[in-house]
This record gives sequence, structure tokens and C-alpha cells, in this order.
Amino acid sequence: MVLNTGMKDIEVLEAGSLNEGINGTTDKPDVILLDIKLPGLNGLEGIDLLKRKWPLTPILVLSSQDEPETARQALARGATRFISKAKTADEIVNAILLALQGNTVPNIKQTPARQNVCNETPTHLTRRQLEVLDLLCQGLSNKVIGRQLSLSENTVRGHVQAILAFLQVSSRGEAAFAARRTGLVG
Repeated sequence: MVLNTGMKDIEVLEAGSLNEGINGTTDKPDVILLDIKLPGLNGLEGIDLLKRKWPLTPILVLSSQDEPETARQALARGATRFISKAKTADEIVNAILLALQGNTVPNIKQTPARQNVCNETPTHLTRRQLEVLDLLCQGLSNKVIGRQLSLSENTVRGHVQAILAFLQVSSRGEAAFAARRTGLVG
């Protein structure tokens, strides 16, 4: 329903399993939306099969299992993007449109930094976000960071959310660990 509403003039083919999806059509799909929880072979395990059958087709993993580790596994196995089902319909449609236009996420094995999960995830951190990240790594609260940088607490919160998305983590502690591990902060 989201696809038919947000994208005009498309044909959506559905399959209840990977086997059904792979054997159900001879046509090359323009994009594959893949859930992780499937009967039989799950979506993560099936990425390789889909890539062998349609090597040039972008594969977008769309799942309610939106933990950073799940996203990393999907990208490492060859998915073009990972999209949380918690995203809005517009964000999901935008991610699909970007994939159709050829805007892909680099393979996780090719770069040391963490990878993008969705098109809303920044490809880099701004100078201000790096300043916020540095203070976040010092254990400061949003309120204190805001005071030190002359920003509102809401602005700091927005920067922190962008940092968490960029690093593909769900907590400030994980962000600090990831930032130190990847060399974003000393």
C-alpha cells in the first residue's frame, strides 16, 4: 500500500518466501525489498542468492529488527540499504527512489567507518556535530553541551540523533565507543 501510494506507475510483486520470490518471476526486478523474517531461508541468508540471480538489482532490507548489528549484517552481506520499518512511509519511499536512481551505500567491507542505514542517515558529520560528539564522549548531557556551544537543548538533541544515525548506534555510550574506535575523536 505504501509503495502504490507513494510511487505512481509501478508494478509491485510480492512473495511469501525467498524461494517464491526467486522462482516466481523471470523478469529482472528494478529493486528488491527484502524482509528478514521469512519462512524457510531468512532474508539475511538469502541476500547472496538474490545477488547471484539479479547481480545489478539493488536489495533494500526492510525490517522491524532495526538493531545496528542487524543493519551491519545486511550491508555486509551485500544489501544496498537497510531501512527500519519504524521509518515513515515517505522515508521508505525516498530510500527506494534513491536506490532506483543508483544512489547506493558503500559496502561495509570497503570502509572502516560505520555505514548508512537509510537515506536519512548523513554521509558525514558536520563540524558542529563533531564538536557535539567530542563533548558527548566526555559524558556531558545535552543541556551542558548546549551551554558550552551556545545551542538550545533541542538543537543538541537533533545533533545527537544525527550522530547516532551516522554511527548506527542506539545509545550515547555506543556512540562514544564507536567514535573512539573509528578515530572520530581522540
